[in-house]
Amino acid sequence: MTGRTDITAGYGRACAELEGVLSRARDAELRERSAGTRWTNEELLFHMAFGYMVVRTLLPLVKLFGHLPPLFNNAFARLFNAGIRPFDWVNYWGSRAAARVYNRHRMARKLRRLTTTLAARLEKESEEFLALRMAFPTRWDPFFDAVMTVADVYAYPTLHFDFHARQLSFPFDTDG
Repeated sequence: MTGRTDITAGYGRACAELEGVLSRARDAELRERSAGTRWTNEELLFHMAFGYMVVRTLLPLVKLFGHLPPLFNNAFARLFNAGIRPFDWVNYWGSRAAARVYNRHRMARKLRRLTTTLAARLEKESEEFLALRMAFPTRWDPFFDAVMTVADVYAYPTLHFDFHARQLSFPFDTDG
């Protein structure tokens, strides 16, 4: 489990990197196809920020399922793993559409506000809450483990961000 300080530092780094790349990137670079995805670079940048948005939805789920017997957790994960095709479709087209709303002019502000809120919330969480566990649909994301704690969920979006940063087709420094 990653500590609160590391998680919060990762949030700050991701915000600074996104702000930096958006200030340097030319329009043509943002419209280019990314390396290894079907998204443009701008759509991929939104998808990278979207990982942090997902955490807001996951936290109440882990709180709920963390108090249920493993049977319910495992059934949830199996059900969602079975729905990989619709998930992939929504993930792809949702990121394409949402990047038009949270475009290069808005996504960095959105990420900064969101990570500030998540960091404040993380700081207030009890150790007991951070240790709650839930089974996850591992086919949905390479950073979803079979079982994740609340702390793992807080750490997840920065792993997701860094992974996708390497798929941009223009220089993006993920080393800070």
